[in-house]
Amino acid sequence: MSHYVLKRVQKLPISLDLAWDYFSSPDNLAEITPSYMGFEVLSNSDSVKMYPGQIITYYVKPLLGIKLFWMTEITHVADKKYFVDEQRFGPYTLWHHTHFFKEIPGGVEMRDQVHYKLPFGPLGDLVHGLFVKKQLEGIFAYRNQVLEKKFGRFGG
Repeated sequence: MSHYVLKRVQKLPISLDLAWDYFSSPDNLAEITPSYMGFEVLSNSDSVKMYPGQIITYYVKPLLGIKLFWMTEITHVADKKYFVDEQRFGPYTLWHHTHFFKEIPGGVEMRDQVHYKLPFGPLGDLVHGLFVKKQLEGIFAYRNQVLEKKFGRFGG
């Protein structure tokens, strides 16, 4: 059973405060997820500031429109620097997603690093190569497009 890493970097012409406020709110997750994923946040954030131990629950349809329950926990938070969400229940054997934020001239740089593993051993590896890797890359590409449309292109 293989372990995979997905890394992405995006720069946006917004303040660190705005980037942090936007990304640390579960209320914005559906906006940056493609509609075909059927992403639905179940948790009520009540505009509570993100904190370690926070549980966020969703429905998602990653394959053939089959609705799955997904639960993540915010395990680490360094205000305006990074936060980590880890799957507690869902489609992966491992999901550890670190979101990094850094103020740069003219905006903010956001880096994502996702460590993940699929269930079912060699079959999971096959499914990763045929489908999951492309899907995850597409989700992050979609997110980049939505964020550029919402906040503008960095340097442009």
